[in-house]
Amino acid sequence: MQNNIISGLFVGQNLVTLKEVDSTNNFLKSILSNSKPVPDGTVIMAESQYAGRGQHQNTWHAQPGKNLTFSLLLKPHFISPTQQFDLTRAVSLGVYDALQPLLGDDLKIKWPNDIYFGNRKLGGMLIENMIQGGQIKNAIVGIGLNINQDNYPESAGSAISVKQILQRDYDLKDILSEICSHIEGWYLKLKAGKTDLVRSTYLSRLYRLNEASEYRSNWETFTGTIKNVVDNGLLVVERNGTEEQYNLKEIEFLNK
Repeated sequence: MQNNIISGLFVGQNLVTLKEVDSTNNFLKSILSNSKPVPDGTVIMAESQYAGRGQHQNTWHAQPGKNLTFSLLLKPHFISPTQQFDLTRAVSLGVYDALQPLLGDDLKIKWPNDIYFGNRKLGGMLIENMIQGGQIKNAIVGIGLNINQDNYPESAGSAISVKQILQRDYDLKDILSEICSHIEGWYLKLKAGKTDLVRSTYLSRLYRLNEASEYRSNWETFTGTIKNVVDNGLLVVERNGTEEQYNLKEIEFLNK
């Protein structure tokens, strides 16, 4: 896997760069549907995505050639489908570790898998697991990160880019290489059975951890405090002295 992810970025062996595509996840799925095997660690990178998606089918706003929009193929057969959130943790940590040296401690992982700087969204990911025979056959990890874009439409909400934070442009393939290298590191920790380390580190880097903040669930707004993320990925929020668990569609983070 080392050669696939890291060396492939430089020799082009397992990096496919596209000018424009609807979605790098869709493109990778179409390759997988053919009979030819696709190596673990293959990366599909697009200069422009015109139908990029996030959680809840949200559209990803990105100017062509300014940001990182790519998909990574993993084959995590060693992860049980019931524990697939561990892959989300590992990928999120990889992205975090690649960007933290640039952006510092204001960088956080917003549950389940967005990347935030302060209270603004720097990027996110969509992981599509293909389960067959009781195991995860393939995982398509789609990642979108705001790197060199100068401005965003109002519809993009709280979006912010690395350039807006640091006032300079960055080489997209250099950052891609760093991200893939760090994802690989956490992925191999999972493979080596270091699940507790992955889970505890993910929790320690979580946005709003142990901070009283506003949320909405079932059309009710309340003040709650994130306390944990359980093994299967549910968010634990303490409200009125009681800890409650939420899945992705059951709770909304309200802006501070």
